[in-house]
Amino acid sequence: MTKYAIIIPDGAADFPLEIFDGKSVIEAANTPNMDEIAVHGKQGIAVTVPPSLTPGSDVAMMSLLGYDPLRYYSGRAPLEAVAQDIKLGSNDWVFRCNLVTVADGKMADHSAGHISTEEATTLIEELARHLDARHIQFYPGLSYRHLCVINGITFKVDTTPPHDIIGEKISRHMPHGKGADVLVKIMEASQALFANHDVNRVRTDLGENPVSSVWLWGQGQKAILERFSTRFGLKGAAITAVDLVKGLARLIGFDLIDVPGATGYFDTNYKGKGSAAVKALAKYDLVVVHVEATDEAGHAGNAQIKKKCLEMIDEHIVGPVHKALKKYDTYRILVMPDHPTPVQTRSHTADPVPFAMAGHAVQGVLHKPFCEKNAYESGFRVDNGFEMMEYFLKT
Repeated sequence: MTKYAIIIPDGAADFPLEIFDGKSVIEAANTPNMDEIAVHGKQGIAVTVPPSLTPGSDVAMMSLLGYDPLRYYSGRAPLEAVAQDIKLGSNDWVFRCNLVTVADGKMADHSAGHISTEEATTLIEELARHLDARHIQFYPGLSYRHLCVINGITFKVDTTPPHDIIGEKISRHMPHGKGADVLVKIMEASQALFANHDVNRVRTDLGENPVSSVWLWGQGQKAILERFSTRFGLKGAAITAVDLVKGLARLIGFDLIDVPGATGYFDTNYKGKGSAAVKALAKYDLVVVHVEATDEAGHAGNAQIKKKCLEMIDEHIVGPVHKALKKYDTYRILVMPDHPTPVQTRSHTADPVPFAMAGHAVQGVLHKPFCEKNAYESGFRVDNGFEMMEYFLKT
């Protein structure tokens, strides 16, 4: 039976950069293993974000995993709720709840300096006690990523991801619409509570970004997806440190493989992820490895770190996984970002992403290294990104 592997360097796609003499991060990075896949296989581009939807990892990852977001998407927070085993009722709305840093009225940091989980939990739990509202529940997550569930209120509200408004006035991006007043009151209550909190005093003394506020966004109600095994007849597993991807994986019936030291940041355990993927190939038909580090580097506006993260992915994940796959009778491997996170804009875009795939019966026309420019030059384009999975598995 054919073995499959998909490696997702989140947000890795980028634009030409002056710091790299007009090359993109992918083009400038030393990625011999990705290049091997592109040269001996096929590369092209795929549109993972439909024009009518916001370019986020929720929409893009759903497409990449083979599910049409125009049909299935119900918000980001419901996917993360699945990862945290939060059972949502029919009257529940769930929101992503970031801890953020605001300076001079502008969004300075969507992660409050990648605050530690211990500090973050202290703040979230204290906010819950402070509000003392039965219809509002907070669920601490990892670092700056948390969830808020509100019961008994119908929302028709527009919210904005904080990582998309770095450097912009938050007054222009506050929640608006039906139910927005509830969200704004929660955010204002957090600002008053956190202003002189001991956690922030210590962080400020250490030169770290303080937590100015919670930021509510990504709302939705209970998510439902068809199982992957039903659609494609394959047993899958996912390796990721991010709740969004964990939630998607659980919804489609994938097993989750935990890797010690996987952080969702630059310092993640690249080697551990690669080793876990190699081992998982013996048990599963399809192994998906997601790495958040490149996306975080894009949000930080740091091209050099983004390049280094991509090189680590290539060395410790793509290389070992591709080598392991070659031991099986037939295999296929796909390397594909979910969306671009350009370091110039520090936010997601809906531009098509490059991909490279190799293995059984995969033939390309352009035998050049992997990068956006070459992917476009190949002339192969998948306009509906969710169709990429079927092409990868069955062509």
